[in-house]
Amino acid sequence: MRIPTIPPKVDAWLQKTVTQKNSDKVFDILTRVEPTDNKDRYLHWDEFRYKAHSNDFTVEEHWVGTKFARSKLLKGLPLYDKFGNPFYFGMPDCVLRMLHEIDQNASGRIRMAEPIMNVNTRDAYLINSLIEEAISSSQLEGAATTRKVAKEMIRQNRPPRDRSEQMILNNFHAMQFVQENRDERLTPPMIYELHRIVTEKTLDNPEGAGRLRTSNDIQVVDTEGNILHDPPKSVELPERLKRICDFVNNNKTTAFVHPVIKAILLHFMLAYDHPFDDGNGRTARALFYWYMAKEKYWLVEFISISQTIKKAPVRYARAFLYTETDDNDTTYFIDHQLKVILKAIEQLNSYLARKMQDLKSVAQLLERTKLAGVLNHRQLALLENALKNPNSIYHIKGHQHVHGVTYQTARTDLLELSDELNLLHKMKDGKTFLFLSPADLRQRLEVAKLRG
Repeated sequence: MRIPTIPPKVDAWLQKTVTQKNSDKVFDILTRVEPTDNKDRYLHWDEFRYKAHSNDFTVEEHWVGTKFARSKLLKGLPLYDKFGNPFYFGMPDCVLRMLHEIDQNASGRIRMAEPIMNVNTRDAYLINSLIEEAISSSQLEGAATTRKVAKEMIRQNRPPRDRSEQMILNNFHAMQFVQENRDERLTPPMIYELHRIVTEKTLDNPEGAGRLRTSNDIQVVDTEGNILHDPPKSVELPERLKRICDFVNNNKTTAFVHPVIKAILLHFMLAYDHPFDDGNGRTARALFYWYMAKEKYWLVEFISISQTIKKAPVRYARAFLYTETDDNDTTYFIDHQLKVILKAIEQLNSYLARKMQDLKSVAQLLERTKLAGVLNHRQLALLENALKNPNSIYHIKGHQHVHGVTYQTARTDLLELSDELNLLHKMKDGKTFLFLSPADLRQRLEVAKLRG
């Protein structure tokens, strides 16, 4: 990956121009330029230098004006880089607009889809989203298992077969840990425990799970071996981690930072400090979810930011690098992550629309048959999945896990579909039953329709 171009030094340009006694031009530049471009984008110099700007100024002059306009927005944070310099963030209009949209869509009840609001189906959609985030976050870090196999592993509650599956199962458990501890204060031991869950049975050195790194040889590199980031020294990590926890917990004693911004900065700082030998990215993203849940952004439980990041991982990496190469301005990373959150919400809405249509199609197929009004929402969801995936195998424990019901309820659901309605094929596996979706399931439903 190409390292971003370092921006021109604004102070050097100003000193040179003032020396040339060109104060009118300096005044013009410093008063006419906005913090974002004409398309409301918060661009780093790496992209900025290629875009069209005012004909009145050179690209470098326009950059000077942009930086000056941004300086009036930037606020210092009680978080520091490895050299002791503070990080900053700004709230330009583009950031404010995205925050407003997230506030509307992720923390209230506006325009929420019925499956999420319905207490009967909520758990199934929540578990599916946790699975999706676990898979995508692991794949970002190199897990090679397919989504279908990974989902079957989690839903069937079977042991992982390799390191990739172990990573995904760990991430799923981490997301569950986040849900269970949403009301707790952030502490270093909590972060250690989350990291231990994320990395269990996947580290070359198993003793590194849940422990700060002791080596200073850890570097973030790309696939070509280029060094992208050199984290702080290991001896500094305990104090740095404590400072992060203080920043997150002290809502009333420090300057106000919007909760979504704080969640994003928590993500950023864990990745920047790189406090563990491995699993830093997964831990950082899990902590983002934890803080969003803590601050009642409940819809975020149902989205996968890693799924969106995975589609453009270079943009994700550059968002970190843009901050490091431009005066510790975290607005670049904030801007990127706000777009990721909104895209993930959009994907969730599209997914829910498709699921609703699929379930509606199954319900229509069952209308005017002996099955009308007989099947519950769990059985309808299973049939919808079975129609799409002939010859799939379903387990009682998996059905129980997906829908958050008792073992007996899950068993009753599946036995009714197999023994009474002849829609699934029941098989014996040792002492347990397996249920196969037959290739002729649609025809079986049609037969049921004729009987109706």
